[in-house]
Amino acid sequence: MRCLVLAAGYATRLSPLTDNFPKPLLEVGGKPILDWLVEDIASGGKVDGFVVVTNHKFASIFEDWAAGRPEDITVLDDGTSTNETRLGAVRDIMFAVEALSLDEDLLVIAGDNLLDFSLDAFIDYSLGKGTSCVMRYFEPSAARLRKCGVLEIDDDGLILGMEEKPSEPKSHWCCPPFYYYTREDAALIPEAIASGCGTDAPGSLVSWLSAKSPVHAMEMPGRRFDIGSLESYNAVRKYFGKPKNR
Repeated sequence: MRCLVLAAGYATRLSPLTDNFPKPLLEVGGKPILDWLVEDIASGGKVDGFVVVTNHKFASIFEDWAAGRPEDITVLDDGTSTNETRLGAVRDIMFAVEALSLDEDLLVIAGDNLLDFSLDAFIDYSLGKGTSCVMRYFEPSAARLRKCGVLEIDDDGLILGMEEKPSEPKSHWCCPPFYYYTREDAALIPEAIASGCGTDAPGSLVSWLSAKSPVHAMEMPGRRFDIGSLESYNAVRKYFGKPKNR
């Protein structure tokens, strides 16, 4: 299994911090955001290596970061240089699969989110189900639901439907940007894009795939922190910078 880190965005809402520096490498709790994720995943011993897909603007910064890490990390430059020319998350996944001829299960994660629990539980859940899987959390706010991928599920966690940023959400289950794709389902990505699957939001692939193959959703056992603004970044730094029993 390989872990694919999506890190090709430009984080314009975090300007000026991200004008010339990638959001996943901003400091939280004394180390880069991405260190928290990589260290947690590597400690489980189930991932053979990491692939960070980034853009041309930030590629050299990620390469310097990867050179200082003990894990097997490959940095891929998707060739884009501006927010307007970005490939989008789903095309970046396909780019990595094709560039490295990946033919294995994939753990796909956003490089700019933090969790207060280990992803090892999600990996175990996915291996136990034997299908592609996502996580889910209960979101009471209708306004927030309209900005998320919203899931419909059955009693066993099987996804019955998913919609990105729905005007009328059909449930309160949100899907954060952490995904497990089986080798067989990862091979379907070119077909998904060719058939009109959205390519900007990573959840669009789940929406397409869940209509073709069984995809299960595990309820998150803790909190997820989405760093999308200066305010949320400062809040996360405060949370992870204080002593806590996590």
